[in-house]
Amino acid sequence: MKRLTPSEFQKSKIINQKSKMNIALIQMNPTVGALDTNTDRIISSAWEAFNEGARLIVFPELTVSGYPPEDLILKDHFCADCEAQFQRLKEELPPDAYVVVGSPIARNGKKYNAAMVFHSSEAVGEYCKMLLPNYGVFDEHRVFKAGTEPFVFDIAGQRAAIHICEDSWEPDGAAVASLEGRGIDLLINLSASPYYRNKLNDRIDVLAQTAQKLGTTLLYCNLVGGQDELVFDGASMVFAPDGSRLARAKQFQEDILYFSVPKASSLPRTAGLPRPPGVAFVPKASLRVQPASESRQDAGDTTPRKEAPLPELEEVYEALKLGLKDYVEKIGFERVVVALSGGIDSAIVLAIAVDALGKDRVAAVTMPSQYSSSGTLNDAVEMAAILGVELQTIPIKGLYDGFETELSRIWGADKTPGIAEENLQARIRGNLIMALSNEYGWLVLTTGNKSEMAMGYCTLYGDMNGGYALIKDVPKTLVFDLCHWRNEQSEAPVIPPSIIERPPSAELRPDQKDSDSLPPYEVLDPILEDYVENDMGIDGLIAKGYDEAIVRRVVHAVELSEYKRRQSPPGVKITPKSFDRDRRMPIVNRYRN
Repeated sequence: MKRLTPSEFQKSKIINQKSKMNIALIQMNPTVGALDTNTDRIISSAWEAFNEGARLIVFPELTVSGYPPEDLILKDHFCADCEAQFQRLKEELPPDAYVVVGSPIARNGKKYNAAMVFHSSEAVGEYCKMLLPNYGVFDEHRVFKAGTEPFVFDIAGQRAAIHICEDSWEPDGAAVASLEGRGIDLLINLSASPYYRNKLNDRIDVLAQTAQKLGTTLLYCNLVGGQDELVFDGASMVFAPDGSRLARAKQFQEDILYFSVPKASSLPRTAGLPRPPGVAFVPKASLRVQPASESRQDAGDTTPRKEAPLPELEEVYEALKLGLKDYVEKIGFERVVVALSGGIDSAIVLAIAVDALGKDRVAAVTMPSQYSSSGTLNDAVEMAAILGVELQTIPIKGLYDGFETELSRIWGADKTPGIAEENLQARIRGNLIMALSNEYGWLVLTTGNKSEMAMGYCTLYGDMNGGYALIKDVPKTLVFDLCHWRNEQSEAPVIPPSIIERPPSAELRPDQKDSDSLPPYEVLDPILEDYVENDMGIDGLIAKGYDEAIVRRVVHAVELSEYKRRQSPPGVKITPKSFDRDRRMPIVNRYRN
């Protein structure tokens, strides 16, 4: 890590005596449980920001442990090991800066989601999260106790308070109320807010309300990176006391958001709210990010940035890329493998995998049967060639014939082929790709989408085999949109247009189409969104105008397929309510409204 020489350190102190206080929000990508590595990165990033002139340095929620640590928190030794990192932080963080770091702590036998403030080689204070979310993907009541007291500290003559994520999501909640009337100049929010479509707009709305409610500048530092099914998209922000957004960091990548505010000593002193002795009152309207012409510091550029939000399809694509990349790399896989059928789902999975990991870390295998068309096989070969991916071809007809011969002794030679024979093909493919995974250590990426997973249009121990279900929360209509978008990003299409134009088919029987078994996706997906994500019942769906027969068919299929989904691999959360963490339904369930 970069350290300052005595002369450089003295220079930094001179910078710190000027009229502005420089602040850095460091949106970091930690790994759950990698305590030493996470702490190393906290220290090195803090020194980087300090050398750029920052004197208030903020990290996201639970950076030391990674987020979410889940039941690791129930292990007393885990929390003790997290707190053991504090000694390193006290000794190795820049001594002339206030550094705010998220970590679990244990106090009197209780575990807390906390923020620690370090300064001058000491831990000068701690704050325990007051509002513990217990909905959707969150289950913090299971492992943490709620804090009850606010924490306010003085920095450069300004009063700074701390919130952790949910605390600022309820403008009328207890955590905000605990700060009213305390003359807060800066509210620092350490966050680990996972991504779903359009959530950034939700964050902006609620954080702006909180900044307005307290009349304070709000500093929002969000986690970035993938963890199991969750993706954290960063986009750290600064809000003015009137709720306007002053600066924003990048999405889906590590970033340091620098900006500066005037020190209290450089502003007119105003009588008003009671203050601790020696602390000057700072008018809220005066707390602003400096214009670019004023904000360049001798030790670095702190010009406020307002990163433009990504277009919606690019945002989803980047979330899928980051979720896959971090899952693969944090676990330690070298390569992934995709069963490339020539259909649209495996096509988008292959494209994302290559974009996330590079072509040399992606393999593909096509496993044609007697029902596979020359068109899909040719498209699979063409796409692999376009992306430069290694492709193996393993025909399955011989294996299928062998299974059928053996099973006919039980089934009878005159049995009419049906679902069992169709699923047998999928299971042969599942065995083959898992054999490749075992032999070469490849992570198998399954290719089922949310529409199929919802309806149970997938085969246990067949196409559901694998280690990561990349698009399991991506509805089929969105799969089409992503394919079109991805092709528009290249001079020539990376996904052959015939893959997108061909009617979807599992190709497990002659002339099969998805529409033989499912409603058209443009009809199905809106019903699934309202039923699964918006929790509408049958009566409400019918009242909204959906066809009653289709509604009842869809609801029955969704509930009947819960046992399949419970056995599927994890995949990236994209929608507000995914099957993995958000929707928790009993497998045995007769309720159908």
